[in-house]
Amino acid sequence: MEIIGRERERRILARCEQSGKPEFVAVYGRRRVGKTYLVAEHFSNKFSFSVTGISDGSMKEQLREFHRSLKKHYQGEIPMPKDWHEAFGLLEAQISQDNTLGKKALFIDEMPWLDTHKSGFLPALEHFWNSFASRRPDILLIVCGSAASWMINNLIENYGGLHNRVTEAIVVEPYQLCDCEAFFKSRGIVFNRRQVAEAYMILGGIPYYMDAMDKMLALNQNIDLLLFEKNAKLGNEFARLYHSLFRHADNHIRVVEALAKSGAGMTRQELSAASGVSDGGGLTKVLAELESCCLIGRSFDIRKRRNGDYFKLTDFYSLFYFKYLKNNRNADPHFWTNYLADPAHSAWCGYAFERLCMAHAGQIKQRLGISGVIASVYAFRSLQQKGCAQIDMVIDRRDDTVNLCECKYYNKPYTLTAKDAADLERKKDVFLRETGTKKSIHMTMITASGLAQSAYRNEIQAEITLDDLFWPAY
Repeated sequence: MEIIGRERERRILARCEQSGKPEFVAVYGRRRVGKTYLVAEHFSNKFSFSVTGISDGSMKEQLREFHRSLKKHYQGEIPMPKDWHEAFGLLEAQISQDNTLGKKALFIDEMPWLDTHKSGFLPALEHFWNSFASRRPDILLIVCGSAASWMINNLIENYGGLHNRVTEAIVVEPYQLCDCEAFFKSRGIVFNRRQVAEAYMILGGIPYYMDAMDKMLALNQNIDLLLFEKNAKLGNEFARLYHSLFRHADNHIRVVEALAKSGAGMTRQELSAASGVSDGGGLTKVLAELESCCLIGRSFDIRKRRNGDYFKLTDFYSLFYFKYLKNNRNADPHFWTNYLADPAHSAWCGYAFERLCMAHAGQIKQRLGISGVIASVYAFRSLQQKGCAQIDMVIDRRDDTVNLCECKYYNKPYTLTAKDAADLERKKDVFLRETGTKKSIHMTMITASGLAQSAYRNEIQAEITLDDLFWPAY
């Protein structure tokens, strides 16, 4: 089946495939984002060698699977290895006898699972690369894993035998709206753009989640089926997600749970107090790993205060989990269908739409005609205790301009009122006073259905609609 999107990732793989030097490519990202599918489809499953680690498998089971894969790819008698040094030695021997032309693609999937306790896997991998593969310009080693902490600490930021050995690191991120629309179409699922957006605001751009939808059902029925019915397919996905990404996930879960309760975001100090994770190296590591998996985002403090940056939970599924699933005790298998008529649904849509806009900042910059302009994108939280201001999105541009963006999710064109205009002016004044910026301020509205004609529409310098968020980002 055709790969949807992933043009950047495929260009990197193609460049490594065609290079005249050895390549060591690390592919990582959150669970279910499509890492294995990307690599397998790009190479049409034609590898000189491929093996997949076994979840919770023992060293003996992992070696047995490695041996089985060797026998699958190569002819002749291949003995069962006693340890990982022998296993990689057997792979070396088979590659050395392979006289086929072109790059030899070696794919090790779910590599972190192979590295069982005291197995000696990592030193054996280091020796394989440093003594053999790195001297072969026809070797393309691709390693993949969902355990982001293992991939980052042992490969990307390794300071031992594999220091600076990874030639390319590919972070596979969730799809954006344009890719989701194409994905649904390829599966025969008919959703309009508002429904695609709402699916995104619940599940994020995760291919596996979208692929689980039934094309015979409406969106609300699919959400009930996947999340709220008894034994729902994604009902226990939260625990599986975090424990697959991080070997010791308790602190990661404490942090995201604390962030889920704060729509405005939290500073390190606030986060440490709320989560119980000490504000030191442990929290630094947890935040870096969560950021690397696109689960949280960091807003940089324009006021340049020490430790003034604050963090938000950006993973849509996690946000939805804490809002509706973690403490769901009503056992209503049709909860989402019934919830659509609840006024609280509209409030949730508005909150989730802000996150959707932030996740598509590239498309917003395109619509504003500033794709080539360097800009910082962040949310703004006032320091004032009284009359404070929160701005959904700030695009702080190098061309001496700042877009202050207000996000509104309504099912019809939004009508700006006198109260809205006064509130926007107040937020602008607070922003100017607290940041001290001298840049021009462009008030920008991002809406689902555009702006209706009103006496205050001219107060807005730029308008963005939901359709604009569906543009491909270049």
